Amino acid sequence: MPEGQRAPASPQAARSAGDRESPESPAPRRGAVCASVPQKLAEALSSQYGLNVLVAGLLLCCHLLCFLTALMLLQLLWMLWYVRHSSSHRRLIRLKDTEAGARWLRGSITLFAAITIILGCLKIGYFVGFSECLSATEGVFPVTHAVHTLLQVYFLWGHAKDVIQSFKTLERFGVIHSVFTNLLLWANSVLNESKHQLNEHKERLITLGFGNISIVLDDHTPPCNCTPPAFCSAISQGVYYLYPFNIEYQILASTMLYVLWKNVGRKVDSHRHRKIQFRFHGVTVGLVLGVAVLAATIGVVVAYLIQIGRSKTKSESALIMLYLYATTLLMLMGAAGLVGIWIYRIDEKSLDESKNPARKLDVDLLVGTAFGSSLISWGSILAIFCAESCPPYTWYNLPYSVLVIVEKYIQNLFIIESTHREPEKLSEDIRTLRVVTVCTGNATSLTSFSLKHGAVAGDVTPQGSKMPPAVNGNTCLREGCGKEEEERSREGAPGPACHPHFLQGNAKRRVLRNITAFLFLCNISLWIPPAFGCRPEYDNGLEETVFGFEPWIIVVNLAMPFSIFYRMHAAASLFEVYCRI
Repeated sequence: MPEGQRAPASPQAARSAGDRESPESPAPRRGAVCASVPQKLAEALSSQYGLNVLVAGLLLCCHLLCFLTALMLLQLLWMLWYVRHSSSHRRLIRLKDTEAGARWLRGSITLFAAITIILGCLKIGYFVGFSECLSATEGVFPVTHAVHTLLQVYFLWGHAKDVIQSFKTLERFGVIHSVFTNLLLWANSVLNESKHQLNEHKERLITLGFGNISIVLDDHTPPCNCTPPAFCSAISQGVYYLYPFNIEYQILASTMLYVLWKNVGRKVDSHRHRKIQFRFHGVTVGLVLGVAVLAATIGVVVAYLIQIGRSKTKSESALIMLYLYATTLLMLMGAAGLVGIWIYRIDEKSLDESKNPARKLDVDLLVGTAFGSSLISWGSILAIFCAESCPPYTWYNLPYSVLVIVEKYIQNLFIIESTHREPEKLSEDIRTLRVVTVCTGNATSLTSFSLKHGAVAGDVTPQGSKMPPAVNGNTCLREGCGKEEEERSREGAPGPACHPHFLQGNAKRRVLRNITAFLFLCNISLWIPPAFGCRPEYDNGLEETVFGFEPWIIVVNLAMPFSIFYRMHAAASLFEVYCRI
């Protein structure tokens, strides 16, 4: 064949090559390099656009609601266009990222979205009550937000797994616009909730005797009467109890949209799908302990909210109760995480190093948001040692603050170790059974196991195939295995059949599932207190005395939302780990 002339390709090969390559790039490697340059430029331009939207929204505090309404309307137009474009090309085969937009994640965002819509209805009622002194924007914003929430949840249910390959530049700008719109809505919710928390915080400091701190109470109510007053008062109190769910909704929507943005133009291996199943079997211990922790947490939160701010004695006892309970819980969580890490480290399973935007984002969020609570904890530790005099209850804050940092570090290691484990093709039970059967030459046990477990055991003894000679007879495989086991017994090293029982097969997985279920419920338990007003960082008053009222309040207001989000995101990651084990 002359040099430079290509060999004729089959129709199937030509068709598959045409699906992978564009007409402008005849050489696959060169075309891939040339295609990656515009993709990186489009990602950089769209990300800079999103950052500019975020900065503009943060600076336009006086007209923030008008700006947010305009951003939501623009996102609504883009989502309607995308849905219409996708429905008109539904017959085309579209690539999907099977790791993105899990069903449980979409279910969680639907629940939070429903509560967000209820919050919007309360805000509309609040606007009606104070309509005499509120601008029309206060009424337009919750209506727009409710419509935006409905369409966005519908969009994420149908398109969170999409790997966009057409109109890529336009779609990148549309998706990144949606990401930063949700981040600005999150910042607005955090700001509104912080105003309410700050007012309660000032009232509680008075009861603890910190009257030397300049305290000016402000209930942030409009300068007019509400009709009827009882209705408006009930709405004002109910709104702030729903803000934590709204905050979680905006963050979940931002993360799902960010994964969609990272998947624009991405090459996906469609054969790496692994079906994830959720099972309750064998996790009784973890569930019972976790439910007990959850019930105890609710009791502690109720007692704390009842006692704090009533008097100095009751406030101090409430703080001591919360510190002791949280310290005990963090110690149990740290011990469970260490056991899980130890089990993973003695396992010889290989790690999954494949690139995945959803998994990378989960890890980055875990590490990044853990910094929020670490910042608060380090501030509390420094305040305890730098203060001239410390009330007795503040010394309970020291082990609590140290354990907050240590427990997050251990838990992050456990989650990262779990998510990067390569799934096995064969279960541990079958692999252990192979070793035992080959070493003992017992073919009957292997046959009965195959008949009992059906399709799974078919991987061990396929139908129509004969038993290997190493199993049917006493060959050199059996002799070699016996020598190897004898040498290991002399040296004291554990062999395949000499591991502790909980390190083998289903028993090992049950231990890991129990640990994961326990940590999952514990993270939900630790999410509840700060989300619903139990914030000792606000209430003990020591940090304000050392660092000053305004600096410490700024630190807490910036770091606390990330600390709250960390617990919910850790719970979501642990749920995914549980389904993978």
